[in-house]
Amino acid sequence: MSEHASSRFSPSDDDSRPVDGPHASPAVRATLAATWSDPPGIIGALSAINHKTVSRRFIVTTFAFFVLGGMLALAMRTQLARPDMRLMGPNLYNELFTMHGTTMMFLFAVPVMQAVAGYLVPLMIGARSVAFPRMNAYAYWVFLFGGILLFGSLAVNDAPAAGWFSYVPLAGPDYSPGKGSDIWAQMITFTELSGLLEAVILISTIFKMRAPGMSLNRMPLFVWATLVTQFMVIFAMPSVMLCSTALILDRLVGTHFYNPAKGGDVLLWQHLFWFFGHPEVYLVFIPPLGFISSIIPTFARRPVFGYPAMVLALIATAFLAFGLWVHHMFATNLPELGKSFFTAASLTIAIPSAIQIFCWIGTLWTGRLNLRTPLLYVLAFFFILVIGGMTGIMVASVPLDLQVHDTYFVVAHLHYVLLGGAVFPLFGAFFYWFPKFAGRMLSERLGRWQFWLFFIGFNVTFFPMHLLGLHGMPRRVWTYPHGLGWDGMNFASTIGAWTIGVSVLLFIVNVVVTLRSGQQAPADPWGAGTLEWSVPSPPPPHNFDAIPVVHGRDPMWEPPAQPRFVGGLAADAREVLMTSVLDAKPDHRPLFPSPSIWPFISAIATTILFIGSIYTPWAIVWGSPPVAVAMIAWFWPKRGSNAFAAAREQRP
Repeated sequence: MSEHASSRFSPSDDDSRPVDGPHASPAVRATLAATWSDPPGIIGALSAINHKTVSRRFIVTTFAFFVLGGMLALAMRTQLARPDMRLMGPNLYNELFTMHGTTMMFLFAVPVMQAVAGYLVPLMIGARSVAFPRMNAYAYWVFLFGGILLFGSLAVNDAPAAGWFSYVPLAGPDYSPGKGSDIWAQMITFTELSGLLEAVILISTIFKMRAPGMSLNRMPLFVWATLVTQFMVIFAMPSVMLCSTALILDRLVGTHFYNPAKGGDVLLWQHLFWFFGHPEVYLVFIPPLGFISSIIPTFARRPVFGYPAMVLALIATAFLAFGLWVHHMFATNLPELGKSFFTAASLTIAIPSAIQIFCWIGTLWTGRLNLRTPLLYVLAFFFILVIGGMTGIMVASVPLDLQVHDTYFVVAHLHYVLLGGAVFPLFGAFFYWFPKFAGRMLSERLGRWQFWLFFIGFNVTFFPMHLLGLHGMPRRVWTYPHGLGWDGMNFASTIGAWTIGVSVLLFIVNVVVTLRSGQQAPADPWGAGTLEWSVPSPPPPHNFDAIPVVHGRDPMWEPPAQPRFVGGLAADAREVLMTSVLDAKPDHRPLFPSPSIWPFISAIATTILFIGSIYTPWAIVWGSPPVAVAMIAWFWPKRGSNAFAAAREQRP
């Protein structure tokens, strides 16, 4: 079949060109839209598998968790605004501290990057769907139920309180009674299962569903960033799933993985957690590098400078990220010589980031700048990342790290890297791709107001924390006495935090107003060069009327003299084109599954199994059969699909 498909879909002559060129006839377009659309009604919504529908749900859900996590941060900052405040007690503060960090790291930072990639990658590579669309829907439902579980624990006053890093023995059975740490451990399993599934989906999509001609050296840099990140997910996330499973076994079954009295080791937790935790910083950081590499060429009006160097820098960052985890453990009793190697690795990883910054500066320097809101966020990213990067080099030094470890200096560094390195580019990406998401243009005026409020509020919030840390203020204190010299800086940080809150509220107002009455967006409002801007805004259910044949890295800026498109795919069935990994040569045309309720039911069965396992290990035994039944029904072939496949084999 592969040989037959390869010859049939070879992009040449008449066979590679549909009858009506890139745009199908109205009848064919209507048939394609009906074929790829999600079913109507409530059952249809629960059965939806279109990658744009699932990704929109992911984006909205992760942003909702971002807002909730931000509200928890505002509550903590308000408590710390003045000395001896009594808005909350230490137990509630510990719960808010744990919930805030857990929400931002596990329910927002990584999932939102995968969500944006799930929407954009098929459009950027000329595909009609993601690989494994039902699994994509299942990953969303599992993620949603895991997030509800975490916030449900706060609602019933049984939230985790051992910190978002959940260090043992504090998180163990002796020091954290109740079910909070068990819920935390199983929430990790929920979110990391979802993340691993999304990684498999995105890697498969990028490797096997690119449009003919889009070889690896022609992929957009955002697609490269996504590919590198998802490989990191596959190698990093099993580590945190392993350590959280060992934690709940210690608490529920009575094992002793982290009990030194029984042969366990408390440092085992830190090694396993930070082997995931530091690469996670780059799971959050690398996709925004892809955002920036898409935004800068568009608003500089020229292709990105140093494409090969940019790709190699992304790959180098991924490799080096797995050699840094011990720099979170410099205060532990590890060999000093070993720490020196991790200091060297922590300094070395700045090199590939610097290469990318110089390439972006070269692109901006030689371009013609169009200073719109997305580019403002990119320029702010440069400023903030330099500060976060310099403090990162400082804490990579063991002697200094021992002095500032567990102080507010580290809090400032963390937020300059994560908020500055990820959220600023993310807001720029929202403004840049919102026309493609929703078909309307966000208000430029409101966008600029939001940007300046966010930029000023961010620096007013977190820059004083460097000084607080140097003045000795420790992390995770729920109050402090007067007279230590911390009062003014804490008050300024609280004012800045509320300014960030106002900025985010303004963004929400901008989105709501735009969705109701915003300016309609054309297919390519920015004059960009990548393939997603070749389709209407928002895209139709099938993305492309005809799969394009790519001839350059910026297809919209490098159109061939005679554009060509792939023909031969059925309009009345979910046929997709698979291509080779390296050169994107046409390979075969599989039939994709139709919408199904079974991924949703499977996610419910999985949720029941995990929630039951918080209380008894027997839930694994009794909860597995419903999961198996739901998944068998999910994968059971339908007669209609079999009949179509058999008929397709008879085509000439």
